[in-house]
Amino acid sequence: MQTVRIATRASNLALWQAYHIEEEIKKRFPDLGVEIVKITSKGDKVLDKPLALIGGKGHFTKELEDEMLAGNADLAVHSLKDVPTTMPEGLKLAAITKKADDRDVFLSHKYKNIEELPSGAVVGTTSLRRRMQLLKQRPDLKVKNLRGNVNTRLAKLARGEYDAIILAYIGMKRLDLLKEVPFHDPIDVEVMMPPMGQAALGIEIVDGNKELERIAASLNDEHSAFCANLERDFVRTLQGSCSVPIGVHAYIREQTVHIKAMVGLPDGTNILERSQSSSLAAAKNLGISLAQEMIDAGAMEILARAEEVAFKDERCERL
Repeated sequence: MQTVRIATRASNLALWQAYHIEEEIKKRFPDLGVEIVKITSKGDKVLDKPLALIGGKGHFTKELEDEMLAGNADLAVHSLKDVPTTMPEGLKLAAITKKADDRDVFLSHKYKNIEELPSGAVVGTTSLRRRMQLLKQRPDLKVKNLRGNVNTRLAKLARGEYDAIILAYIGMKRLDLLKEVPFHDPIDVEVMMPPMGQAALGIEIVDGNKELERIAASLNDEHSAFCANLERDFVRTLQGSCSVPIGVHAYIREQTVHIKAMVGLPDGTNILERSQSSSLAAAKNLGISLAQEMIDAGAMEILARAEEVAFKDERCERL
């Protein structure tokens, strides 16, 4: 292989991720050419509806996958949190990069943090996970949908359409945009649990290509991949999607693996939280075990209700 073609969305953050992976590949394989293939996904085009109503976060990966399956790209770089837990035939999630800071961040031009928001303040997010946890903490707030790329969301905040918005901290940091907002407060994961895979990148390749597998393997971070796969196992077992609010967080500390998760209704009620821990050597199925414990405690009934009420005034579009 003389050149590897990387498929990426055309948003600023997606391009940052693709160029970062290009740089990392060139460090490891200096004689290998790298080409960036830019794709505008439907998830980037349809900005007036929540993601769950246009097929979910899979829209951010499907067009890139189509390019690979058509032979127009060899590898795709995704925000891992956007990657569905099942892969299309012919493709493979071959590597997960080292996880960065996986917190969410509170952003506002008027208020320092969530606690300072007055009753009735408007907070922007389309994430049901964030909505659930925000309203659990502050049921007096008003949550309003927020779509668009990072710059579009920040522009809406600056225009006063929202009193505050909540985004992933790492995206703001990578694009050097924190300085654009007077008040920014990272939210501890104990206060707002992240989604599966937040702040890691997923490297998807055409399956069966040994050279691509070797390139992807060089980008894999063992501990981050282990934890991310536990989180993905958890969500897969619950048959979760972005149309239901699920938070899950796995981490390794002193050779012990910890995983905690929560589900509930988008209005912050009916919250179910559980956690498990295990030695690293025995933790391979910890995500499945935690999911089963939560299923036994009624998680599937909660999620079915959550999906029913999440966007009850809007119709879901299917591919």
